[in-house]
Amino acid sequence: MRISVIGTGYVGLVSGICLAEKGHQIICVDVDQVKVEKINKSIPPIYEKNLEALLKKNINVNFRATTDLYQSVLETDLSLIAVGTPFDGTEIDLRYVKEASSQIGMAIRDKSSYHVVVVKSTVVPGTTDEVVLPVLEHASGKKAGKDFGVGMNPEFLREGEAIEDFMFPDRIVLGGMDDKSIGVLEKMYSVFDNIDILRTNNKTAEMIKYTSNSLLATMISFSNEIGNLCAAIGGTDVVDVMRGLHLDKRLSPIMDNGKRITPAFTTYLQAGCGFGGSCFPKDVNALNAYGKKLGKPMWLLEAVMKINEQQPRQIIHMLEKHFPSLEGVRIAVLGMSFKPGTDDMRESPAIPIVTELIARNTNIRAYDSVAKKEAMKLFKDKNIVFCDDLNQAIHGAEAILVLTRWDEFENLHQIIGKCEKQPLIIDGRRMLKKHLIKRYEGIGL
Repeated sequence: MRISVIGTGYVGLVSGICLAEKGHQIICVDVDQVKVEKINKSIPPIYEKNLEALLKKNINVNFRATTDLYQSVLETDLSLIAVGTPFDGTEIDLRYVKEASSQIGMAIRDKSSYHVVVVKSTVVPGTTDEVVLPVLEHASGKKAGKDFGVGMNPEFLREGEAIEDFMFPDRIVLGGMDDKSIGVLEKMYSVFDNIDILRTNNKTAEMIKYTSNSLLATMISFSNEIGNLCAAIGGTDVVDVMRGLHLDKRLSPIMDNGKRITPAFTTYLQAGCGFGGSCFPKDVNALNAYGKKLGKPMWLLEAVMKINEQQPRQIIHMLEKHFPSLEGVRIAVLGMSFKPGTDDMRESPAIPIVTELIARNTNIRAYDSVAKKEAMKLFKDKNIVFCDDLNQAIHGAEAILVLTRWDEFENLHQIIGKCEKQPLIIDGRRMLKKHLIKRYEGIGL
């Protein structure tokens, strides 16, 4: 199929390059000329595992990028809208979705063939039918369902594992205004074998995405609340508590041969210093706001966000247990991205933690091999030193904070074992072997 993808962020670029890898002819569209030029030179504008290799393989074969949305729509059969939908504090901002829809509509006006427009951006229920569809009709002067189709196809991509998730999906949700729209989407996904496919309407497809992210965020905040209680009780370790929970056969089933299945979702049932990223905070807040607008307050999800907002403070509290004053304390911050496998710092727990440390006049050295550039942009002109390697960051540190679960930090105990004076280790991700570290503090301990 010939497909145009509007937007080259995490969702748009990953979707486009993966569909190209599957054999479709893809045109990715972005308003940023510099970004487009980089993509056409096989230089990814974002960090994502295996993205560069796929770009190099497919560029100018069955994949290219452009700023010309109009021509891209004319040359393709289906358009995926994958632009950003930021949360402005009250509701999601649909300006980019509306602008993309309007420009697609103007191109459809000049097309004689049937075209399908599919929303891939995360939008609240009703957006595709009540916002996108009318904009398309107005701009094109044509009728949805007769001259063009409209669908909704949510993504379930984890940053850092986005290529893997797209190429080997656990489910495909196809929303559409009618059978014809869904049929075109089915054709796009016909290159995937043996995948559970759910066909539904646009509103339901939109709601599935929010429900999925809200559940995962709830699991994290639940784990963190239990962890904070374990710390208050004393003599209780949340790692053991959650391990005991995971062993419930309803969560980790035992097969007939006696082997246990450990589902990936149990990784969300672990305590830490909070969740971040472009999805969970934005989507949970957006669903909260949407519920209030309908007169249905989302009490549970409001609590999820309150717990998450307060969770980074646990790191500061642990520091205060060991240092009467934080002023001048030499602190190494390990990990700045919100999770491993990405350079994305949006809503990262490291941000409020480092901000507080700067306000307390601490002496900060930070290290993140992937997110360094993004962190330097964010903390430009602040009193913080960004290091090129792990040893440089921890040299002379009185306290070391582990804020991102990078594999590189797993053997930290071996490195600090050589230090003449043992620093305090605060494990914000509970990834280290506590019994191998002389001075150890961790979430939920």
